[in-house]
Amino acid sequence: MNARPRHESLEAVRHQLRPLFDRVVIKELDQDRMRRSGLVVPPGSHDPPPQHGIVLAVGPGLDWWEQAGVEMPIGPGDHVVFPASAGAWIEVDEERLLVCRVTELLGVLETAETPRG
Repeated sequence: MNARPRHESLEAVRHQLRPLFDRVVIKELDQDRMRRSGLVVPPGSHDPPPQHGIVLAVGPGLDWWEQAGVEMPIGPGDHVVFPASAGAWIEVDEERLLVCRVTELLGVLETAETPRG
C-alpha cells in the first residue's frame, strides 16, 4: 500500500469558512492607512478609520428572523464598510478574514446612479 502521509494531502485542500447565525465573513480591502481620497490616517490615531471589505459568506440569520419577516440584508460579493473594532480577525489558509455580526456593519457601498434630470 502506497498511502501519502496525511499532512501532504491536507496542504492541497482549501477551506471555506461557513458563518453561523447572524455572522458574516469578510475579506478586507485597502489594508493600509492611505485612502483613495489622499487622506492619510496617522499611526497612533485614537480613532481608526472605517475599513472596507468584500463579503465572502453570510450565515442563515437568527431563528426568529423568519417569523418576523427579517432577511439577511447583505450577500456574498457585497462591498461593505465596518469599524476597525468589529468582530474577530482569523486566518484561514493564510488569508486574513473578519468574522462579525451583520449588525456591526456600517453599510454597503453601492455604485451611485447617474442623477435623473
